[in-house]
Amino acid sequence: MLKIATKGTGFIDEKGRTRIFNGFNFVYKGCEADGDGVIRYQTPLTDAVLSDLTRRGINLIRLGLTWAGVEPEMGAYNEAYLSGVKETVRLCEKHGVYVYIDFHQDLFSAYCYCGDGAPRWACRKPKEWRKAKLIWAEGYFLSRSVQTSFDAFWKNKPVAGRGLRDRYCDMLAHTARFLGDCGNIMAYDVLNEPYPGTAGGKIFRTLVKNGVLTLLLSKRVDRRGMLKAAGAGDMMKMLSAADDPVVYRSIISAAEPLLRRFDKDAYQPFLQAAAEAIRSAAPETIVLAENSYFSNMGIPCAAERIKTAAGSPDPLFAFAPHGYDITVDTPLTNEASTKRVDFIFNEHRRLQKRLNAPVIVGEWGGMVPGGERYPALEHLIDGFDSNGWSQTYWHWFPEIEGSRIMEILSRPCPVAVAGEIKRYGYDRERNCFDLTYTGDPAVKAPTLVYLPRKPKKIFSTKKYRLDEKNGAYLLQVYAGKGPCAVKAEF
Repeated sequence: MLKIATKGTGFIDEKGRTRIFNGFNFVYKGCEADGDGVIRYQTPLTDAVLSDLTRRGINLIRLGLTWAGVEPEMGAYNEAYLSGVKETVRLCEKHGVYVYIDFHQDLFSAYCYCGDGAPRWACRKPKEWRKAKLIWAEGYFLSRSVQTSFDAFWKNKPVAGRGLRDRYCDMLAHTARFLGDCGNIMAYDVLNEPYPGTAGGKIFRTLVKNGVLTLLLSKRVDRRGMLKAAGAGDMMKMLSAADDPVVYRSIISAAEPLLRRFDKDAYQPFLQAAAEAIRSAAPETIVLAENSYFSNMGIPCAAERIKTAAGSPDPLFAFAPHGYDITVDTPLTNEASTKRVDFIFNEHRRLQKRLNAPVIVGEWGGMVPGGERYPALEHLIDGFDSNGWSQTYWHWFPEIEGSRIMEILSRPCPVAVAGEIKRYGYDRERNCFDLTYTGDPAVKAPTLVYLPRKPKKIFSTKKYRLDEKNGAYLLQVYAGKGPCAVKAEF
């Protein structure tokens, strides 16, 4: 498969085309051993699943694994687990699908609360897995085991004579080296949703306190309406106070200095060390940096672009933000507020510009199939297209096939553009897709556009060809220079 690199705020392939990726999360969080005592990688990805996904325009998988799976015993890497990862990556390659590897964690480890990630030997005061009382993330705020384990990680506290963070970076390098002959791995996402540890508890308490004060004192809050909504049990009406960006900003602003300190003093040194570990094994592969856990809700992330050994900005770097509305993981998740998610992703857009890096939105959505209306989902995917962002939706499961969610995600979209994209998007009301770009005469490969069904009419300023495969269509627009426009009407 073609090698993927970065150029400014976009991804490019080795033929010089701007690339857009659409995908799903497939994350295996388990660390249970089989009957022979060996932990093996598991995935629902099969030939049939991948065939259906590519028919839906999916060309990227965020493939999640855990430290506990790779290194269950200190210094002893689990080749059986990594072989399962490699087998899955190669299955994706067989179907022309790119992969980026996600080193996943939630709540640091399964040996701290109800989470996943680190092996038992890497935890402070390890405990047996236990079910959350309210929501899975409560362990971040309630569990001392979670918090102190993160503290030890960020401080690189020694374990058997070597720093914990250093041991993690050793694992990153070993994994990248093991997967080094997989040509469809485009990037490594070095840590899922970094959490500040004990400082995170302080951030959480600050957010709660500031939220209460804002709702009680702000003149922009309709307290009478909120009380009425509370009496009626109308949670969405109660949450609507945070639709006002001024109110939302007021709630989160007090936590910004605390999170900035974590990003600068703990997260940035880790990012640099992790990137160097990946570079030692995969020097030509993109390194992805996420925002920390609390930036998922729009608190600005202060992390910087990673540097090369010479101190210049690393050219193979991309930003992989996450973002969820406050309704996520609740019965109201499908009713996410478009105004609140706009606030979150507008902040991510500002960070992208500061970093001057491409974006893959690593996690977003988290909605439940079965509904007919998903206004926030449509709004977000349109926004990503407007920004020229790639994305991997959280997450795939069998029920999503044939759902309205899949229909929204499986929209007309450029795959590879032979020049500089000016704009693209799918207008649902007009049932029409538009793409405009400036053709690069040095690029000889065609522009490729995925179409989920046969269009009634195609307009193109350049010569084109329409190919059908498995019920979907690929529009090839031949190379040219100057202004180029493509339109497909359905």
